[in-house]
Amino acid sequence: MSDFISGGWSVYVAGLTILSLIFCVFVLIVASKRKPMADDNSTGHIWDEDLKELNNPLPRWWMWLFVITVVFAAAYLTFYPGLGSNPGTFKWSSAGQWENEQQKAHAAMAPVYDKFKAMPAAELAKDAQAMGIGERLFVNNCAQCHGSDARGSKGFPNLTDGDWLGGTGPEYIAKTVTEGRQGMMPPMAAAVGTPEDVKNVANYVLSLSGSPHNNLAAQLGKPKFAACAACHGPDGKGNQAMGAPNLTDKVWLHGWGEEAVTAMVTAGKTNVMPSFQKRLTPEQIHVLSAYVWNLSQGTAVAAK
Repeated sequence: MSDFISGGWSVYVAGLTILSLIFCVFVLIVASKRKPMADDNSTGHIWDEDLKELNNPLPRWWMWLFVITVVFAAAYLTFYPGLGSNPGTFKWSSAGQWENEQQKAHAAMAPVYDKFKAMPAAELAKDAQAMGIGERLFVNNCAQCHGSDARGSKGFPNLTDGDWLGGTGPEYIAKTVTEGRQGMMPPMAAAVGTPEDVKNVANYVLSLSGSPHNNLAAQLGKPKFAACAACHGPDGKGNQAMGAPNLTDKVWLHGWGEEAVTAMVTAGKTNVMPSFQKRLTPEQIHVLSAYVWNLSQGTAVAAK
């Protein structure tokens, strides 16, 4: 793949584009020349005894339209990117345009966010305007993964309950939105033992939350759970500081049941929450964090 995006491809694309324009000009010149092949202005070809192919010149309007097209293409490729990696004299890019539009939008909304800067999450949660803005920020940036109702789905946490990995509170939410977060469950099959041991541990894990399980397998898996206790604790209640989930509740982020738990212990899992610090301003993250925090508090926003 690195060969495909090397500098040689840029030269190839630029050269092919320039040759295409030159060829267009060549075709235009050749087509504009009138070369009668017979005295009657025909090509000399006759079909059905009297059907002649004439050698009339191209219409002038068509010729000028062709010229304008070629000139426009040459001017466009001079001012804008199109010749390989050449940025053009205007240095325009879609990313640059997006950044400019973002800056204008942030400047326009700055007066609105100014009054929210010093307000803690508990106060913002009571402000209908702040929560309305937070909801739109959530829908535009977070709903793709966590759902429009923030209840998540398999692999994406439910933000409306009280189960949080890594920390709690609006400050933690703001930090996560700003910096992103990566959670990793390492493959533990080798540490647990045989495939049968892994299944037994899976049943023991299910037993901790009162989920359906095989009692005999769970008893056999209890000693093997020691390999998991370093993160999840000997009682399976997890370690929030490490981001290790509580296994004694019924919150299953990646599916539940013997098959799902066995797969997790065997293969492990890595989840990534992307950083939004380049997409949202600190003021927007402050309001968004208050909105997300309020979703898990079960409080209603007071209308003003």
